[in-house]
Order: sequence, then C-alpha cells, then structure tokens
Amino acid sequence: MSEFMGKNGFQWFVGVVEDRADPKTLGRLRVRCLGYHTEDLEKLKTSDLPWAHVMNPITSATVSGLGQSPIGAVEGTWVVGFFQDGSEAQQPIIIGTLPGIPTELPDTSANKGFMDAINGAYPKYKNESDVNRLAVGDDDNPHSTLTIRKADRDLAVGTAQIDGIFSGVAQIPTDLDETAAIVAGRITGGSWSEPETPYDAQYPHNHVYESEGGHLREMDDTPSKERIHERHASGSGYEIHPDGTKVTRVKKDNYTIVTNDEYTHIKGTNRHTTDGGVRIRVNSSGTEGNNYNIEVGNNANVNVEVNKGNINLTTLSPDVGDININASRDLNMQVNRNMNVAVLGNAIENVTGKKDEFVVGNNTKTGSRIDLN
Repeated sequence: MSEFMGKNGFQWFVGVVEDRADPKTLGRLRVRCLGYHTEDLEKLKTSDLPWAHVMNPITSATVSGLGQSPIGAVEGTWVVGFFQDGSEAQQPIIIGTLPGIPTELPDTSANKGFMDAINGAYPKYKNESDVNRLAVGDDDNPHSTLTIRKADRDLAVGTAQIDGIFSGVAQIPTDLDETAAIVAGRITGGSWSEPETPYDAQYPHNHVYESEGGHLREMDDTPSKERIHERHASGSGYEIHPDGTKVTRVKKDNYTIVTNDEYTHIKGTNRHTTDGGVRIRVNSSGTEGNNYNIEVGNNANVNVEVNKGNINLTTLSPDVGDININASRDLNMQVNRNMNVAVLGNAIENVTGKKDEFVVGNNTKTGSRIDLN
C-alpha cells in the first residue's frame, strides 16, 4: 500500500449501504460511494463492492463481545466515511449515518445501485424525514405505535367492594372503594382505568431508538413532559410519566423469579383485580417456621366476601392441624340454613356467664348418659 490515511490527504466518501450480510460477522457493510462507483449494477455488482468497517464510539470497547455491536445500518442507509488506503479506495471505514428526506422508494427491478436493490425494504417512506416520527412529533403524522397505545387501554377495571350485611346478629358494614357509591340499592363505580400516555414530544427533545422488528426506546427530554418509554413489538412495555407514574403492560404471560428475599413497600392502597383465579403456595420446601402471616393494623378490618360460592378452610395433617379462633370481644355467627357440626372426639363448652338457648322447633338431646346439675 503506497498511500494511507494521513500521508497523502484524507479521502472522504458518502454512499449508500447495499449489503450487510458480512460473512465474518464483523458488522461490515458494502457501500456504493458517490464519485467512486457507478450506479449501474451490471457494470459493478453489489457483491464486488469492498467491505467497509464500521467505527464504534470510544464508549464501546468493541473487543471480545464487549460494548455495543457495530450493527444498525440497513440496506438503503446513507453513510459517511473515509478510505484507510487513501486514493486506492479499497479499505473504507464508516464513521456515521446520514438521515435525509427520500424522494423515491427502492425499485428492485431498476438494476440500479445507490438503493436497497436486494430487498426493496428501505426507505419505507418518501418525502418524509428519516428521523423517527416519535422524535419529530407531528400530530398530523403520528407513529403507528402511538395510535395503537392510545386505543389499546385497559378501562373500567373493577375493584373489591364489600356490600355489607345490615340485619341479624352478624352485621358487616359496607366497605366501598373511594370511587364507588350505592345508587338505588346497587353499587356503581369502584373502578380504575389505565392512564393515557402523556406523549407530547417536541422536536428535537425526544431521543428515539427503533429496531427493524419494531422494538422502541424513548428518552423524551421535552420540557415539563419528560418520559422514558420502552416497548416490545408485541405491545409489552413500560412508560414512566413526567410525574414519576409508571405504567407497565405485559401482553402475554409474566414471570418474576427472585432467588432470595423480596421486599415490597406500598405506601398507599394496593388494588389487585384478577379476572381468573389466584393460587398462593407457601412453604413448598416444608421447612418449619415458614409461616403465612397477615397482620392488619389498628382501626381496620379483614373482609372476605364471596358473591356466589363457598368458603372452605381445611387442615390435612392428622398430627398438627388445629384451627384456632380467638375473639377478643364477641363471636357472631348467622346461619341462614342449617348448621352441622360433627365432633369425632370430645366436645367441651365452658361458659363463664349465662347461656340462653332458644329453639322454635324440637330440641332433641341423645346420649348414653345425660347429667344435668
């Protein structure tokens, strides 16, 4: 090599990426350079163009897999760079990409270069800035994902409401959520809706990355409207609003695995709505002392309401399986039908005060021996 960068000048080039299928997987690109290469694919095939190395930023190690992979440009991307071998122009190095406003779309039948002649995929739009629509912030030309997110919101999600029991010996007060009310004897309201995205980006403050597959990342620095948004092409993702509110959406299953302890502190109210069932398994290892503990602080109740179904409580171990109920005041039970109690051992009833028993129908006591004192 008789010439090299810095010896006989600095040879710049501007060109279009035509191939990125680097057989050495180094991120190299085949680029057709203006002023160096003809656009005629019959005279100079894409496969005959030299491979151009891509320069990474100094913040990327680019060795042994460390740092950012030098992958991102696609066929049809305009790039700028220089020739490491000077005027011989066989060792191009790319230092960056160039956005523009395409005036035509690729035509794979034109047999011309300086375009995506292989796939005909890029650019996707003409007479429009190559800058992402989310970054441009044009209300008349919104990004498709923004339109989808505004339409695909979870609305009117009901929360737990306790209707209350107002007659009998076991009365229970009504406990309604803050947005609920009783109208004409029926509970209305008591629901919440997913907040709408606060997207209101103003150019040039929204920093957007979008992959070919449709994955998105936004770091929006629009004054007073700052957001962080990451979204998978399926629609799963999260968004942090200007006030710190975070909305997370998972479009299919969600798995959380913690290899040690987990700590969660909710300083407000936790509203949990599950459309299907809920299964909680505690102490799957069978280790003694791994208890399921629930503590409710002062001036609050534990309310369990089943709209149509049973409440079943069972202990299975024949050796350790007591059910203990300790009422610091009254124990009130109202049974609207029959009350059946079967004791396979002894039954002991201690009453330190008086006991009144009122039976409207027959009162039958049967035993091999009945002692009355």
